[in-house]
Amino acid sequence: MRHLKQGKKFGRKRGQRKAFLKILAGNMIVREHITTTETRAKTLKRIVERYVTYGKKQNLAGLKLLIKKLPKLAAYKMQHEIAPKYKERKGGYTRVIKETKRREGDNAKMARIEFV
Repeated sequence: MRHLKQGKKFGRKRGQRKAFLKILAGNMIVREHITTTETRAKTLKRIVERYVTYGKKQNLAGLKLLIKKLPKLAAYKMQHEIAPKYKERKGGYTRVIKETKRREGDNAKMARIEFV
């Protein structure tokens, strides 16, 4: 049984999966939108929304958490540019838009994830 087991594995081991999601989140923050598979986008949504919450606090502890979990450029952009926009918003900082086209190689469902 998979009780209390959250998140997808993406066919990777723990370290590879953490690095993969770190890079994906960093790219999404720097570009402010990204097109990826639907499953990756849904997993990324949970992670990025947590990072926005860290950044909204606008303190050193939140910045250090972001630097620990993201590439440095993405962490600073989150803290100083993206998070202040959502100061009054209580949640729902990203949206996942399902796309009609599928990926050519394996026919995977694609989605675009972006900030609201």
